[in-house]
Amino acid sequence: MSDEQTNLLTRLQIAARAAQDMEDGWLVNLGIGMPTMIPAFIPGDRDVMFHSENGLIGMGPPPAEGEADQDLISAGKELVTMVPGGAFTHHADSFAIARGGRLDCAVLGAFQVAANGDLCNWRLPNQTSGSVGGAMDIAAGSKRVFAMMTHTARDGAAKIVAERTYPLTAGSVVTRIFTDMAVISVTDAGLVLDEVAPGLTAAEVQAVTDAPLIMNSVGTIAIAA
Repeated sequence: MSDEQTNLLTRLQIAARAAQDMEDGWLVNLGIGMPTMIPAFIPGDRDVMFHSENGLIGMGPPPAEGEADQDLISAGKELVTMVPGGAFTHHADSFAIARGGRLDCAVLGAFQVAANGDLCNWRLPNQTSGSVGGAMDIAAGSKRVFAMMTHTARDGAAKIVAERTYPLTAGSVVTRIFTDMAVISVTDAGLVLDEVAPGLTAAEVQAVTDAPLIMNSVGTIAIAA
């Protein structure tokens, strides 16, 4: 990889790229961490409602300084805002939305994603316990699942693998992967490398991906000025 990984996208840039794929009219669940950055990048003319399993439909970006409502938090206990037209629901109703197949998309962080779309995000193999949360229900019940993560672990190990080795969250659910290096689609034919970060090559992405990538037409991720 060139320039000691200086071409990697920042967390905000990954969120901005994922926001481009949020379609008008979608109801989208956002997992804790990086996915919660997405609402700040949704164009104003696009109608996307964000769902938080703690009972908030219409979750907006983090509040501006001095405008925080301490009672308005996401499932990850992060301060958020609420958009016009949003609603509060009972916790059970919120999970009924997820389990009932009413979420158009879920965007979740991941420790590992396999070539068949297996999602692993609740426990690392060397841990004796993990945080299950609502990810299993949400991942299994959503019409599509986007995974957001760094492309490799801190030790350089591939997080996109041919077969999972981490504890499973949900099997064959991930449809698209957004990392600091690339955008990858999970298809019946395999992993398709759609875009790479500016300054990176498809070969550099393949070199740190432990699964073969299909490279028919690889574009470059557009970074907002």
